[in-house]
Amino acid sequence: MKPSSVSLGSYLVLKIAWAPIYNHPLPEGHRFPMEKYELLPRQLVHEGVVDESAFFSPRKLEEFEILKVHEYTYWRKLLTLDLTRQEERRSGFPISQQLVEREITINGGTLQCAEYALEWGVAMNIAGGTHHAYADRAEGFCLLNDIAIAARHLIDNQLAKQVLVVDLDVHQGNGTARIFQDDPRVFTFSMHGAHNYPLKKELSDLDIPLNDGIKDDEYLSLLRQTLGDLIDRVKPDFIFYQSGVDILASDKLGRLGVSPEGCAERDLMVFEKMYEYGLPVVAAMGGGYSKDIKVILDAHANTYRAAVQMYF
Repeated sequence: MKPSSVSLGSYLVLKIAWAPIYNHPLPEGHRFPMEKYELLPRQLVHEGVVDESAFFSPRKLEEFEILKVHEYTYWRKLLTLDLTRQEERRSGFPISQQLVEREITINGGTLQCAEYALEWGVAMNIAGGTHHAYADRAEGFCLLNDIAIAARHLIDNQLAKQVLVVDLDVHQGNGTARIFQDDPRVFTFSMHGAHNYPLKKELSDLDIPLNDGIKDDEYLSLLRQTLGDLIDRVKPDFIFYQSGVDILASDKLGRLGVSPEGCAERDLMVFEKMYEYGLPVVAAMGGGYSKDIKVILDAHANTYRAAVQMYF
């Protein structure tokens, strides 16, 4: 029995959130591969994975939506660019008004994707997956927690009763785990590198820490064993998928040993399971830090290829 009211026959339109502001200028030599947000949509269209009409320009979040998750004091400091040097360093980015506007837009994209997924079954954000952002601070290239804001939107508006976060980025979704630590309506699952950032892990509802260098077979076996049982136990009616590609062996910040083929199989496995259960799903891209930008782009593109293969 499928625990969702979404009809599999309604999976007709793939909506993808994207705006030019996603590609934010950074100082020369910055380790974050910001250009992927401009190049990935081009690659998807060039390959014919999606048509240009799939992309929509997300709206900016309203302040009240941000404050459903984030503390007022932190939000005002962010809005007025009043972070200390230590807080700015923790964020990973030079703070600017344009960066804050970018974050509000990306978060709006994930929230709108959640609404589209309720109608069409699946929606995707070219950016997002900002799972290190806490209610009261920025961390690890994450200023506002898009998955947390969108999940709270669904619950507060009675659009979902039980949300499951499937976080497969190589770094634990510490901010998301902490935000929902006392909220049983959002179940957080994080499968991540045991010895990677963040040094101090939070307690997700389910954590699977992975040893350095784990290969495809072991990684995929663990995920396969977990997903179906988890859905049966949690009985979610909505899924957020953080699909970071920093699990690749080539990733500069990763430490795992997954191949591009294994990463692509991971994505297909997740979408197959969501399709099987009839669950609406939003995919947010998360991290990817391989030296070769082409490797990053191809791995992220595989997430879209998998969604199109499964639903269309």
